[in-house]
Amino acid sequence: MNKELLEEKLKEIDLIIKSKYKEESQIGVLAGLAGVSLFEFYYSKYLDIDDHADIGVEMLTDCIDKINEGYSYPTFCTGIAGAGWVLDHLEQEEFMDADNDDLLPELDQYIHTFMVTDMKNGNYDFLHGAIGYAFYFLNRYRNTKSDELKDKYKTILNEFIDLLEDMSEDAGDGKTKWISELSIETKEKGYNLSLSHGMSSIVGILTKLHVYDDFKAKSEPMLKGAINYIMSHKTDDMEAFSIFPSWITDNKEDENGQSRLAWCYGDLGVAMRFWFASKTLNDKALGDTALAVLKHSAARIKQEDSLVRDAGLCHGSYGNAQMFLRMYKETGDKEFKDAFEFWIQDGIDRGTHKEGYAGYMQWKGVDKSWAPETSLLEGIAGIGLSILDYLADYDTNWDECLMIS
Repeated sequence: MNKELLEEKLKEIDLIIKSKYKEESQIGVLAGLAGVSLFEFYYSKYLDIDDHADIGVEMLTDCIDKINEGYSYPTFCTGIAGAGWVLDHLEQEEFMDADNDDLLPELDQYIHTFMVTDMKNGNYDFLHGAIGYAFYFLNRYRNTKSDELKDKYKTILNEFIDLLEDMSEDAGDGKTKWISELSIETKEKGYNLSLSHGMSSIVGILTKLHVYDDFKAKSEPMLKGAINYIMSHKTDDMEAFSIFPSWITDNKEDENGQSRLAWCYGDLGVAMRFWFASKTLNDKALGDTALAVLKHSAARIKQEDSLVRDAGLCHGSYGNAQMFLRMYKETGDKEFKDAFEFWIQDGIDRGTHKEGYAGYMQWKGVDKSWAPETSLLEGIAGIGLSILDYLADYDTNWDECLMIS
């Protein structure tokens, strides 16, 4: 892979972000200013110069100013919980010496209220609902230096586990499922299996909680139940287009059973969360299943097999590259190395839009066509972070915000 070409692409991304970030109205991690700031911090580390981190600090200061001026959108994806997660992450990774134990508790009550309300309304969504808030509180639990605050976060997270249990349905034979709204437009309900909005994110948050003795006993039955339910919809045909459906409705799987190769929906997100769950549960069979599904995914490189249209992290080339790079770091398996190198090259090849940012545009769907985007999840900040991970000779953990580490 051409290192100089990728480094030129990083320079382009950096210049565009610097020229555009003042226009960003949201402050979250996946879609918002805090997430865009992560690119500048990691770019600064890669180049070993402070200038880019200084811009990152400016972005975070803008986020805090927005909150002080009345910005009230709470979610992990676009709002206050996401900005708080970024501040904690940057302290954990020693990018900045923030006093988060002083700053963030002022936001806790607000975020907690939305977490409880969303759970009671059945909105467990990772990006736009309760799991995102719990994810923020888990990072606070891990990062706080105060025993008093740690106890507070422990209580909040145990409350979340209780609410998740209240919302669950027993599907028989050790299986547990959670219903949610599949479409904002149609209001259709069903059992979503995805990592972005569905039960794979339940597996994700419960796996992360299960690591800690404070939550292990309460989280384990639901974690196993969720895995069992998703597994019960796995096809035994390893030649199939995709191994898992995206969702289940009225005991039917989504009509075509074909999910594209992507972070948001489909086999990659499901299998990655199974991989990490297998480690905390010490379940070799689950780990073997995860690897088999991931290797099936690694072979989906033709356009008609992957259905990939753009380059971003959510459902594009660099998202696939990031997940296979993570799995290569986890396993050292050459199949995953070949896969991430394929998708990095595919990402480079897609950077040809004259109207785009650094050549990149996001595919908005049939009706909406293409649009340039700066965000981490769907735009050039995420593309830049993925390129940095590919080039860096040290491990990074920013992709935990996507629940893929």
